[in-house]
Amino acid sequence: MVETVITIRNARASDAESIADVHDAAWRDAYRGIIPGRELERMIARRGPKWWDSAIQRGSRIVVLEFDDAVEGYASYGPNRVPALPYQGEIYEIYLAPEFQGLGFGSGLFKAARSDLANHGYTSALVWALADNERALAFYRKLGGRTVREAQETFAGESRKRIALGFS
Repeated sequence: MVETVITIRNARASDAESIADVHDAAWRDAYRGIIPGRELERMIARRGPKWWDSAIQRGSRIVVLEFDDAVEGYASYGPNRVPALPYQGEIYEIYLAPEFQGLGFGSGLFKAARSDLANHGYTSALVWALADNERALAFYRKLGGRTVREAQETFAGESRKRIALGFS
């Protein structure tokens, strides 16, 4: 009998390179054709292992999904960055390696992030997603997210709509 262990745990400094790998693959998968190519690659390059190591060392809230001792996904979260919106916490990112998407692992990361936020007094949360990222919007809506605001973001001179989804 083969047994595979799936764990969601706090990120460690030793996870920085694996998180960067997941970030790179997931961003290319999610945003190719949405964010202009050169801008997308520039954004990905900024978030290499050193960036993730620094974020972990600073105490940023990051959990990882570990599948058979390999990091295959992560979520980052913390206080809401838009005080005008009546939500206490914010899930900044949830990303999985493309081959792990659509299997329920994202829901596990979402629940872990929401639970940790609640344990720190943030009982409501929001998340932002680009309007063209239909997969992300469907995922967050399935989890109960409701559109609470729309805004524009510019990438290499091209404007894209982004949507905030709230969770009470």
